[in-house]
Amino acid sequence: MGNAKQCIESGSAVLGIEFGSTRIKGVLIDENHNPIATGDHEWENRLENGVWTYSLDDIWEGLTDCYANLRKDVKEKYGVEITKLKALGFSGMMHGYMAFDKAGKLLAPFRTWRNTITGPAAKELTECLNFNIPQRWSIAHLYQAILNNEDHVKDIDFLTTLAGYIHWQMTGEKVMGIGEASGMFPIDSSICDFNQGMLDKFAALDKVKKYPWDIRKILPKVLVAGDAAGNLTEEGAKKLDPSGNLQAGIPLAPPEGDAGTGMTATNSVAVRTGNVSAGTSVFAMVVLEKDLKKVHEEIDLVTTPAGPAVAMVHCNNCTSDLNAWVGLFKEFSDMFGMNISLNDIYGKLYTNALKGEKDCGGLVAFNTLSGEPVIGTDEGRPMFARKPDADMNLANFMRTHLYASLATLKIGCDILFKEEQVKADTIYGHGGLFKTKGVGQGILAAAMNTPVAVMETAGEGGPWGMAVLASYMVNKAGAETLDKFLSDKVFGGQTGSVMKPDPEDVAGFDKYIETYVKAIPAQKDICKAINI
Repeated sequence: MGNAKQCIESGSAVLGIEFGSTRIKGVLIDENHNPIATGDHEWENRLENGVWTYSLDDIWEGLTDCYANLRKDVKEKYGVEITKLKALGFSGMMHGYMAFDKAGKLLAPFRTWRNTITGPAAKELTECLNFNIPQRWSIAHLYQAILNNEDHVKDIDFLTTLAGYIHWQMTGEKVMGIGEASGMFPIDSSICDFNQGMLDKFAALDKVKKYPWDIRKILPKVLVAGDAAGNLTEEGAKKLDPSGNLQAGIPLAPPEGDAGTGMTATNSVAVRTGNVSAGTSVFAMVVLEKDLKKVHEEIDLVTTPAGPAVAMVHCNNCTSDLNAWVGLFKEFSDMFGMNISLNDIYGKLYTNALKGEKDCGGLVAFNTLSGEPVIGTDEGRPMFARKPDADMNLANFMRTHLYASLATLKIGCDILFKEEQVKADTIYGHGGLFKTKGVGQGILAAAMNTPVAVMETAGEGGPWGMAVLASYMVNKAGAETLDKFLSDKVFGGQTGSVMKPDPEDVAGFDKYIETYVKAIPAQKDICKAINI
């Protein structure tokens, strides 16, 4: 405690703040990368006029409340105030669309990753560039706005993401970490910048040429992990800490997406390592040894925060529907005055799920609160079905919903591992799905048929990873690479708790997926039948 207090008072602590889908969280770390204080703020996106969004007020109120709660945690634990930091970094949910004019005015409501409204643009750009452009990528949103003839497009001066926006407001710098930039527009890892040939192809499109802006000038400057990305301005300090205690001048790391911070938080930035982040959404990332043989709509090509190419399977839905079902059990227990904590309910239900049949015994579920491009749906309708003679018990029911949370991920990863023959020695899991020891971890191992490790730091997740990236910027030794810094100075040889796939679980999940795939047409029909 004394060391942590001294670290804070001397200005040696490093802070990472991540804007997740349901929570904004800050993690303060010491010189040894141990978390010493945290603060958070819960929030939720809204569906407005068919668009999943957060308002600017949501963003700034959330950030200041998160930081205020961090200050409170520091005050209660150590009796001191944060006035200086050695480094700072912001990260956020990936990609989406934030377009600004010359005066810095937001031209259209922030369009988050969750939106599946850019299908025509994504399809056309994928064909034009011969490179998979997912619907959530910034360039897909921009081109869809062009296809829609949206009036604001002509006034665009700067296009960025949530993390890039916050960083810009904190520093005045229009920059982007390469991992997050790789979800705005395709990256050429050999030059650690946007792919120049593809920029030329995009700029030459007839529908693009009529606008006054140049795509190369409205995108942020690409930086890699370790690069200096500006300093906290006086205005930025006041926005972050309205109390006025935090001093300006703090160096900031390049803003990153939650995929890059997840890779960092799990020490999976080296070749043949991979990670799965499982929370509101779920994505798997594997650092590639070589290029994929062909373009797959289910697989995105992004990068690590240092620039090497990564194959990514991203799914919009993971634990939200599962959480809703657990909420029903909490409501039931409260109705009977049982006063059982939500954590205990999660633990019991998840652990009991392991007693269920390996293939869920004829039950199937779709966890789709929103559309899911991996299975070809633009909208979502959570759905549960079963055979009339299925064994409808609690274990099978919960196992079904745990499988459902990873089903679309498995469909994409089967292409990666079985068709493309991509190799991963270990997959590192992090996020809410892994909080109950051995449950989410074992089910993920079955889904991917690969050993899955969970680090002790996995619970801190992205904001801790962002703090580590900020620490790398100010503490790396010369040309020390990010993977070496992580292995030597952050994780110190730790490999975490490893679970190998159980062959019976693997076979059971494979059988479940056969039923799931056959039921996809029913998911599409229910979307048509139940209109929003």
